[in-house]
Amino acid sequence: MSENRNPQHEQMADESMVRCLTAQADAIWPAESKLIESYALKEDAKILDVGCGTGEFVRRFAQLGGCGTLIGVDLIEPHLEIARERCAHLGGRARFEVGDAFELAFDDGEFDFVVNRHMLQSIPRPEAIVDELLRVTQPGGRIHLLAEDYAMIHFHPVPGDSDRFWQSGPIAFGHKLETDLRIGRRAFSILAERGVQSISVEYVVVDTLRVARQTFVAIWEAWRDGYTEAIAKNTELTLEEVQNYWAAMIDCLNDPNGYAIWNVPVISGLKP
Repeated sequence: MSENRNPQHEQMADESMVRCLTAQADAIWPAESKLIESYALKEDAKILDVGCGTGEFVRRFAQLGGCGTLIGVDLIEPHLEIARERCAHLGGRARFEVGDAFELAFDDGEFDFVVNRHMLQSIPRPEAIVDELLRVTQPGGRIHLLAEDYAMIHFHPVPGDSDRFWQSGPIAFGHKLETDLRIGRRAFSILAERGVQSISVEYVVVDTLRVARQTFVAIWEAWRDGYTEAIAKNTELTLEEVQNYWAAMIDCLNDPNGYAIWNVPVISGLKP
């Protein structure tokens, strides 16, 4: 893999990821924040965001008020640098650390509220991550997962069949990497098998009625810029086919008569 590294492509993928994280938060947070407010967390709750990226969740969560310490953990130091800048106004309430989600550097039961968003679909052995999230959650504490499912995306009108794109493109690519890009539908069972209580499954509806079209477009353009070459190299789809599918979906988003929907599963429960 190292022999085939393309620094320009890596830089583009990283920049597209930053754009994507911002646009996804803009689209998802208004509905997700209402779910979080319904949890009625205690005012001095200690919160951990695993896979925190550029701090979008921490920054927005802090605006809800009434929380104690906020810690974000991620593997990518440049993303953490952005998070620190964005959350500098929070002072000592928030900090960001490099860390491995498979082996968190925290004690058992250290946190009241443990969050993991936009991550489980992108890594092998997601169950091991969930085990680690639960380990650092105190008994009676809450776990909050945003676990994507790329078969819950639909567009109309588009030429051809955009469902084929997701099945033959990203989902097939995920199988090759031993990741599950449909894990959203499995997350309930993963938590239930571990004895998590009061499990809820809600859906944030990102569609062209609830979310500004330009925000939706920004997500899709970031995905296009970050993943087109990788999908084409690792699936049956040609580069031209992948490019055409992205273009058709983005055209649909820009069409005032077009409709698109991305259902985002949000799964939560209490550690026994």
